[in-house]
Amino acid sequence: MADKNKLYIGAAYYPEVWPQSCVDEDIARMKEVGCNCMRLGEFAWGDMEPEEGRFDFSWLISVMDKLYAAGISVVLCTPTATPPKWLTDKYPETLMLRGNGVRKTFGGRAHVCKTSPVMREKNRIIVTELCKAAASHPSVIGWQIDNEIYPNDEGCFCPLCINKFRRYLKEKYQTVDALNEAWGSARWSLQYRSFDDVDAPVSGTWNHPSLCVEWLRFQSENIADYVDEQAAVIKKYSSAPVGTDMMPILGQDYYRTTKNLDVIQFNHYDEQHNLFRPSFWFDFLRPIKDIPFWNTETQTCWNGSLYASSGYRSAGNCYVNTWLPIAKGGAMNLYWLWRAHYAGHEMAHGAVCRTSGGFYHMAKEIRKASDEFAACEQLLSENKVISDIAVHMSATAWRIFNYVPMSYGMNYIDFIRDNFHKPLRHYNVDVIDTAHNIENYKIIFSPFLAYTAENGFRERIKKWVNAGGTWIVGPMSDIMTDYAAKYRNATHGFLEEFAGVKTVFEIPMPNDVFRAQWKDGSPLGISQVFYGYEPDGAESLADYINDWPQGSAVVTLRRVGKGRVILLGSMPDGEGLKKLISLPPIAEASDNIELVARGSDIIIAVELDNTLGYVRLDGEYVDKLSGRKASGHTDLAPYSVSVFVKVRRT
Repeated sequence: MADKNKLYIGAAYYPEVWPQSCVDEDIARMKEVGCNCMRLGEFAWGDMEPEEGRFDFSWLISVMDKLYAAGISVVLCTPTATPPKWLTDKYPETLMLRGNGVRKTFGGRAHVCKTSPVMREKNRIIVTELCKAAASHPSVIGWQIDNEIYPNDEGCFCPLCINKFRRYLKEKYQTVDALNEAWGSARWSLQYRSFDDVDAPVSGTWNHPSLCVEWLRFQSENIADYVDEQAAVIKKYSSAPVGTDMMPILGQDYYRTTKNLDVIQFNHYDEQHNLFRPSFWFDFLRPIKDIPFWNTETQTCWNGSLYASSGYRSAGNCYVNTWLPIAKGGAMNLYWLWRAHYAGHEMAHGAVCRTSGGFYHMAKEIRKASDEFAACEQLLSENKVISDIAVHMSATAWRIFNYVPMSYGMNYIDFIRDNFHKPLRHYNVDVIDTAHNIENYKIIFSPFLAYTAENGFRERIKKWVNAGGTWIVGPMSDIMTDYAAKYRNATHGFLEEFAGVKTVFEIPMPNDVFRAQWKDGSPLGISQVFYGYEPDGAESLADYINDWPQGSAVVTLRRVGKGRVILLGSMPDGEGLKKLISLPPIAEASDNIELVARGSDIIIAVELDNTLGYVRLDGEYVDKLSGRKASGHTDLAPYSVSVFVKVRRT
């Protein structure tokens, strides 16, 4: 069982690939560099069950024994992403069928049909046998199900999956006439005569957006159910937390997929100049569960498969990348991988150790982070990240805008991250989906929240605003159903009435023409998406100033009960966004510094851009990592981390 006060650092380890004589050598190096956790078993089904019904876990237990003796914990993985050849040869229906009608073949990973009863039964068997052999081992602190679970290639198109999709549609829409009406199928004579007429969207065809959205939603739900089955088996044998490692993509719904799991697990491989991207995702992962999230994969240096890619990483990048999930409230950072592969698909990927066994050049950075984790784990475990501000990012909205972007250049995740999250990097911010509890926030941003009627959100947000919350909503929010159809009687589903406005115009395009200003005459920078509003119970905070549509509001405010609704007709620039916030930042700092408040007396400052930065502290602090005293304007070195603890005088 994971120690709730401990911070873990380590890697994915594949001892099945190497001679057993290498294990002692590897473990000695793990200790040397400060690793205290390894992931095992992820792709090892062929060694666990070399023949159908014949199981061998002796090699795994031997490695786990040695790791435990060395004080190294284990995250044990189910191997279901890579079934062995005997299985796919005997049961070819377990392989995914692509949209072009061609079965995937043995030789890769994540190539199985998630609906196949045979595949699911074989999963239950191997997971059960793995649990019987290893679940009680004292090294096990947690479990990972499968690997980077996702509807790859938009899922499996086999008859089993298509028939299950049709059943899903029938359960949702009840009658085919209701589906035709909802989807507007009369256009282009696309009406279906029965649910059996509905086929999956085919690659290369201009498919109906509603069909595409529902297909991907079905695939996500089917995969989540696939994960649930394995989790149920594991929990019969183990009380250690169970998760599944997910990637920074929303096609697989995080909230649904992890509903019956215990811990959020995450893999990312961002380039050196994009560390603000995982920072954004960590703010999304952290609120989903009460237990700190685990960063289960990231690079030490370069990424790669057949060749090294994603650029060289400067000295200090591995160190900062290692610290970032911990600063943001996580409890684990694991690298992919421990020792670079000597053969196969990903030989060119960086690792902790070279194929021959020696360390790559970032070993000292790993050791430094490990030592600092040990020094800080008690302090950080007692002081959580608490946020007064939330920003919505919805899996449903992602699906909608993925198939109906509406505005040229629209990228849902990028727009939220770059325009609504990044300007707030000096605040604690939670990024949440609509299922999340909103009661404890003071300010909520809901940009591009295309669909607002799920999870009882409309009634919950009304109640929250009335109780005193500030809801900053838009642009392009509340404009579609969950199956990507516009509302027919209004531009917005409920926002015009709730925000006290009438929509005057909508022009969903990038901006090089429109200008706007606040009521005090100062300019408001705007970009991309445009709605013009006429206040109808609200007041205008900013207006368009072009000859047309001069006088139309671009930002409005309506007071509702004790709270406020601020409606955005366009994307404001960072300064405009911050002008709407009534809360002070954690501290003043340069734009290259990510700040995280842990409790009331701890400020973590992480420099992300490999340049000099600063923070202005409001009192006397001591940096837990360096021991230096700091107050007022404090310079921060490139790729540095500081854990400032406030000095309280008695």
